[in-house]
Amino acid sequence: MEKLVIRGGRPLKGSVQVSGSKNASLPILAAALLTDELCVLEGVPALRDVATMIRLLRNFGAKVTQEGHRIIVDPRGYQNTEAPYKLVSTMRASFCVLGPLLAKHRQAKVSLPGGCVIGPRPVDIHLKGLKALGAHLNIDGGYVYGKTRELRGTTIYLGGAYGSSVLGTANVMMAAALARGRTLIENAACEPEVTDLANVLIKMGAKIQGQGTPVVAVEGVRRLNGFTHKVIPDRIEAGTFMLAAAVTGGELIIQGARPDHLGAVIDKMKEAGIEIKGQDGSLKVSPRKRLRPVDVTTLPYPGFPTDMQAQMMALMCQAPGISVITEKIYPDRFMHVAELGRMGAQIKLEGASAIVQGVRRLSGAPVMASDLRASAALVLAAMAAKGTSEVSRIYHLDRGYDRIDEKLTRLGAEIQREKME
Repeated sequence: MEKLVIRGGRPLKGSVQVSGSKNASLPILAAALLTDELCVLEGVPALRDVATMIRLLRNFGAKVTQEGHRIIVDPRGYQNTEAPYKLVSTMRASFCVLGPLLAKHRQAKVSLPGGCVIGPRPVDIHLKGLKALGAHLNIDGGYVYGKTRELRGTTIYLGGAYGSSVLGTANVMMAAALARGRTLIENAACEPEVTDLANVLIKMGAKIQGQGTPVVAVEGVRRLNGFTHKVIPDRIEAGTFMLAAAVTGGELIIQGARPDHLGAVIDKMKEAGIEIKGQDGSLKVSPRKRLRPVDVTTLPYPGFPTDMQAQMMALMCQAPGISVITEKIYPDRFMHVAELGRMGAQIKLEGASAIVQGVRRLSGAPVMASDLRASAALVLAAMAAKGTSEVSRIYHLDRGYDRIDEKLTRLGAEIQREKME
């Protein structure tokens, strides 16, 4: 196991390239199971989660070749339709194979993804949508067993307790692409990652309208072709670098960042006093003059993303005054609060809200990451803190950020990756 040793107090400066989107790449790779033709995905980030998805595709019998950030999937002749616990348990997005397997082979055995430290994330929306299409699903021994004679299009409302489901929408949309007739998905997730998947399915020959809106129409086709596609930039990585510049008082040019995917983050950062400008396919974050506290509420896209909540909290820990950060997507997603407290942050939890009283300066401390985005928040806080911090359990970080410690080091941060004793 590894840790990051970070000496704070060094403003970041320079230019950084955003990697391809993790949350778009994983469902798109699952979509290769819908066809018998070669699929090529470019710009894929080098992440643990991507490696897990490759292992899962090979488990089914697909041939997968990785050439740097390019992945070639040859699904011809794959027959296995079981997704084992040892793979699905390590990455929730693995559950996205259920829809393609049912659509292509009319049967599937897929492990339930299990629990998560950021709170319960049930798959009931996935199951509801696939059942509406005609799948017979049973849960036994921690697995979902699915069979169908034929998937048929219908009208499906995919609402959940905390809004739409990105992976649920992806699963249903992929299954509907090979269903007979027309499927209308109401309360569909609008995230750019869902739109990117829809665009890939269209390249494969699917008939889809309304992607990026709450109502998506899918007209099923008999077969789908292969594809070649370059994945969209990772908006969460871009937002993390934006906040890294802000917490250290630095100046960064973030190449490949798409302002149209980051509207809510840009708005809140500007409200906090951070200067952000778009220029030639990039975003420039300039040194702050005076940091102001802001209130943030996470919401489904295009609202403020839950995956940026922890990183935004790291910035608000330094803002004089009181900020209120409310989590509407995963109300239990505050595991990072106690660790930020070890660095001197003043945060009080009240239900689904964190009340943050800004301090003059955080101080270095040994801290432990609990999940992917909490890891990023602790790294940001450590770079802003006085002294040295050790961030342990960084395997979470490697699940979602492509060599982020190396990128930050090139921008002026003092970070070393070391083996834990």
